[in-house]
Parts: sequence; C-alpha cells; structure tokens
Amino acid sequence: MIRQQIIERGIHDERVIAAMRAIPRDRFFLPDARESDFADRAAPIGHEQTISQPYMVALMTARLQIASNHKVLEIGTGSGYHTAILSKLAAEVYSVERIKPLLDAAFERLLSLDIRNAHFRFGDGTRGWPEAAPFDRILITAGAPQIPEALLKSQLADGGIAVVPVGPADDQMLMEIHRAGDNLVSTDICACRFVKLIGEEGWAEQ
Repeated sequence: MIRQQIIERGIHDERVIAAMRAIPRDRFFLPDARESDFADRAAPIGHEQTISQPYMVALMTARLQIASNHKVLEIGTGSGYHTAILSKLAAEVYSVERIKPLLDAAFERLLSLDIRNAHFRFGDGTRGWPEAAPFDRILITAGAPQIPEALLKSQLADGGIAVVPVGPADDQMLMEIHRAGDNLVSTDICACRFVKLIGEEGWAEQ
C-alpha cells in the first residue's frame, strides 16, 4: 500500500510515510469491510460515512506540513484513522465529530494503540474548538460548500495552513489555504469527492 499507492504517486515526505507505516489501517474498518483495508479507494465505516483512500490521507497530510510542535484541529474524526496519523506528526490533535458512535469507536481505537495526544469532542465541527485555539494546522475531512472563513479566521493561527475539500457534493476541489493576517490565500490541489460537511458553516442536515 505504502509503495504503490503513496510513494509511487508522488508522496515523498518521510515523516508522513513513517506515520502511515506506524498505524495499522486494518484496525479502523468494520468487520464486514475488511477486504477494503488496503484498497486504493474510500470505504464505508457506517452512518453513511467513509474512510478516505490511503493516497488522499497521505496527500492531505503532506500538504499540511505538520511540525512536531504543532497543534492540529481535525474536523471529522470518522474512523479515527487520519486522527492517528496526525497524532504521530503533531504535538497535540483536537478532533471533532458530529456522529457519536463514530467518535466513541475512534476514541477506543486510539486508546488501544496507546495514542495519548489526541483529544475528542462531539459536536458541530464547523464551530471548531474555540478554547483550544489558535491551531497551527486545520484539516477538514468533509466537503464544504464554500471555504469556512469564520472558522479559519478565528481559529487558524496567523501563518497557519488548512486543507479542506470545497464545492458541490459531487464536484469538489481539495484546497490548501494559508492564513496571512485577515487574508486567506487558497491554492487548488486536485479534484476530489468527500461526504458533506454538515454544520453551521457547512451543509444543512437533511
């Protein structure tokens, strides 16, 4: 998986590769979806949510340029797989999830892997984690209808980087966003498709 899906597709950040080698991806799947453990595609994790393909996890993580002293906000805990990867790279990870059973399962998985620098919250991820802000990096793992400016301007540190998929439900663009004072400077990375970001600065819940 690491060689074929990540390194051969252009991800060469040694810290990201090491983090992905260190986390057993198969621990984050439902029992009836285990055949998808290392497949080059997203896979269901229940509650109409998915775990991203390994390449997308590596790409998003690499674009964040996480340093070992960074504090990272993750919006959309999901299975907890990406949370675990982030925890190997950053000093502290704060992860918010709106689906309680997913959050509880992710917490148990990371605990079983002896990961202690990840913090979890149940709620609307688009509101972030105000009392822990500012964050050096923000990762959003669900598609937003537009750039969540209020969140990024209030909780992303000046000079910080966010990575977020933005656009309609079936035609999103993965974006790297840098905060420079009151300005948010965005760069397109690639086309993508994520589940919808539900919340105050996202899509309305159906």
